[in-house]
Amino acid sequence: MKSQHTNSVSRRCFLQTAGALAVPTQLFSADAQPKKTSPRCLDYGRSFVCNTAAFNSVRMWIESRTTIIDSQAGTRTEYYQCGSCKAENTFAKRDLFKPDNYDFTPIFGDGQMLIFRRHVSVTPRYRQVRTEADAWGSAELKLREPAVITELDTPEKIRAATAAGLPIVTQTELHNPDTGLRAIIECPVKTMNVRPKDQKYQTDTGPVALPDLTRRYDPQIESLSLAYIAINAPDFADFVVESETPVLAEGKEVSKVFHYSKLLSLPAANRIFALGNL
Repeated sequence: MKSQHTNSVSRRCFLQTAGALAVPTQLFSADAQPKKTSPRCLDYGRSFVCNTAAFNSVRMWIESRTTIIDSQAGTRTEYYQCGSCKAENTFAKRDLFKPDNYDFTPIFGDGQMLIFRRHVSVTPRYRQVRTEADAWGSAELKLREPAVITELDTPEKIRAATAAGLPIVTQTELHNPDTGLRAIIECPVKTMNVRPKDQKYQTDTGPVALPDLTRRYDPQIESLSLAYIAINAPDFADFVVESETPVLAEGKEVSKVFHYSKLLSLPAANRIFALGNL
């Protein structure tokens, strides 16, 4: 995967890559609060994965970025989760959507793709790891950063940026001291709730690529699952994870679907940024 950055974005990424999520909350620790550095984040909406196959040079919008830091191996791995689309008959003359339709969500890393296909009911094709060459050729990253980033480190700043209509991005850092794995989940805030009378706020955003840090995966991309994230404090994050979920009728299971149903709360270190000046 080739990376093209603007606004002086340069980072060597050790990219590896999807599997069932089993994350015991007690194994995670926020550890010490990370040292604050000059804020950097992607400008979502202007960052893309551009594939290069002659039959379809498809461009996909980057919806979130997850970085996994392995202190034992000394590696830093970035994954780019792209926006969902639908099963289609690409470039057909008619009938552009397939009748047995499904959601299609890809995550890119290290020349590989983790693909989620969400059909109307549970199928073995829900998760699949493929190489870029087996899909749309090599992928090029078109990453852009905003010219101005303002950290929103008080409820007043969060409320002001929300009211001003500025784009907002969050970074959530998770740490598992037992495995030596750390992750930073970065995403644009799609929904921000604010309550001025008591200075409350709460994000609601997804999907993001949530890693299982309780063990090591080979390939590492197998550790990722789709989830929505909510934060309203600097020291924890709540997730609802897409999982195999029974459908009940009169107390009896009649089917299974993939649905955002698994609740998870983890210690975390959260930072919130506005793209622009307040």
